Amino acid sequence: MNNEILADIKEYPIIGAIRDIDDVDMALARKPKCIFLLTGSILNIKYVVHCIKKAGKRAFLHIDLVEGISKDSEGTKYIVEEIRPDGIITTRSNLALSARRMGIFTIQRVFILDSLAVDTAVRTIDQVEPDAVEILPGVLTKTLKRISERVRTPLIAGGLIETEEEVKNALASGAVAISTTRKGLWDMDLL
Repeated sequence: MNNEILADIKEYPIIGAIRDIDDVDMALARKPKCIFLLTGSILNIKYVVHCIKKAGKRAFLHIDLVEGISKDSEGTKYIVEEIRPDGIITTRSNLALSARRMGIFTIQRVFILDSLAVDTAVRTIDQVEPDAVEILPGVLTKTLKRISERVRTPLIAGGLIETEEEVKNALASGAVAISTTRKGLWDMDLL
């Protein structure tokens, strides 16, 4: 079953992420075969998952964000057995391990904030062995550009900047400076 889910993810690699239940119908009318539910409560999530699956799409439930269900193995068991999504998403290693043991497709969500977080993420992935990993942020330069267009506050790009090209891209995307632990970049010629 998990191989079929992975094949569906790869078939159309754009995943619709929903933060508002009111957007479910719109997502069902679009191309994405997979839907990430980043919202919901114990009162509505079973129905929403049912609607997504009935439409022939895959429902992935971010269990950390579901209101009214405890964030422990019993809550995960309830979600797997009663809500029945195609997969779960979580930032919590204990919940990912619990879900894996229950046989549901598990996506470990990892926030990459700096180079230390990369090492931590690798260790977590090795320990949990999820079916997939969602890395956030996905694209730093796009995010920098979007933010720089909306605020007047100067932006400094930091974390994961390891090459001269990444430095140039961050600066071209709206950052006024970058921070990096890569000593080889400290004396970089920007001309």
